[in-house]
Amino acid sequence: MHDIIISWFQYFPRELATFLIAAIPVTELRASIPLAYEAYEMPAFFAWFWSVAGTFFTMLVIVLALDPIAKWLSGYSEWLKNFFSWLFEHTRKRTNGKMEKYESWAIFILAATPIPLVGGMTGALAAFVFGISLKKSVPLLLLGTMLSGGIVLFLTVGYEKLRLIFS
Repeated sequence: MHDIIISWFQYFPRELATFLIAAIPVTELRASIPLAYEAYEMPAFFAWFWSVAGTFFTMLVIVLALDPIAKWLSGYSEWLKNFFSWLFEHTRKRTNGKMEKYESWAIFILAATPIPLVGGMTGALAAFVFGISLKKSVPLLLLGTMLSGGIVLFLTVGYEKLRLIFS
């Protein structure tokens, strides 16, 4: 799989390739840090930095663009207005009060969790759906992404060192 991703970005500078791989919602920094560190032989800090920047960029796009887009689409069609109302209400009910319990820190927890289907993009979507203000959500999303990147970097570098020891 990583060969396919590398081939997509083979003509890009490694920093830009790392940023773009991290900006893709499916891969995020969970894929970009190991690729940057191992395949692009980027120093650990720069692998972390460009990966966090790419993931955070997409998160900013989500929290800044989804509200105007949803409002525009809702004004365009009654069906879409009803769909968004249903979707947001359904999502709020399914959290079983966790957002109320953890408040905006839930955004940080989501962004700091480096596992598939949870992570920075999910945190940004939750900030949008639950109406967390930009003033609160953006710093928490950034800190969560930085922590998530640190975890992935630690696992990547640690795995590489263990592989060298036992080979």
